[in-house]
This record gives sequence, structure tokens and C-alpha cells, in this order.
Amino acid sequence: MLQPKKQKYRKQFKPRKLPHMSHRGNEVSFGEYGLQVTEPGHISSRQIEAARRAIVHYIKRGGRVWIRIFPDLPITKKPPETRMGGGKGDIDQYVAVTKSGQVVFEMSGVAEDIAKEALRRAGHKLPIKNVFIKR
Repeated sequence: MLQPKKQKYRKQFKPRKLPHMSHRGNEVSFGEYGLQVTEPGHISSRQIEAARRAIVHYIKRGGRVWIRIFPDLPITKKPPETRMGGGKGDIDQYVAVTKSGQVVFEMSGVAEDIAKEALRRAGHKLPIKNVFIKR
């Protein structure tokens, strides 16, 4: 799973509001086909890995896959049945903050119908609505 090697501070404040439209990273840059999210949200490192594995499994290691997001925001969680207070909880997971219009995965080296199906399967692993795009 993806997570930062080193951070200046272990825990971060929770962001107040999610960003809206992405002005950077909203086009296919590296490959021929891409998976673009259509709403803002968080994608955890486990979800990114599950989607990546779905792509690689379907294309049978045929093409090339790029992951365009990185989970660098730590999300903390207190244990269940814990009383209030006692400080901030331990880090539970790392998430990537995505804006609407951001390209999450890219791929090349396979036919369009295979790429479309592989990215469709990967899209089912993500908690955000997404669409298939091509260069």
C-alpha cells in the first residue's frame, strides 16, 4: 500500500471543505487512456491498490499503468468504545484528496476495448464516480 516514507508532522488537521474542479492533472498525460473522477472526495491507499490490481489482472500484465494520485493525508481514528478526550487518535489510514476532473489512473499498450473494461473494473473499486477518457 502507498504511504509517505517521511513526514514533517505525523498528524494533520482535517480539511474543512473539499476542493472543487481540478485545473491541473485533468488530462491524459502519460498513457493513451485514463480514468477521471467526476466528483471531489477521498480515495484511500487500499482502494488505490485494489483498483491497480484489478487493472493489472485484467490486462494480464500487457500494458503500462500509471497511478496519478498519492495518498499523503493521514486520517486518524479513535478506538471503538473510547471515552471523549484523551487527545487525537492514532493514524488509521492515508488518503489521497481528489478534485472533480482529476485523472486517477492512466494506461497504454493495450487495445481500447481492453483498456475500457479494465478501467471500468477499477472504477468499481473507488468510492467516487468516474468516467473513461482517452487522449
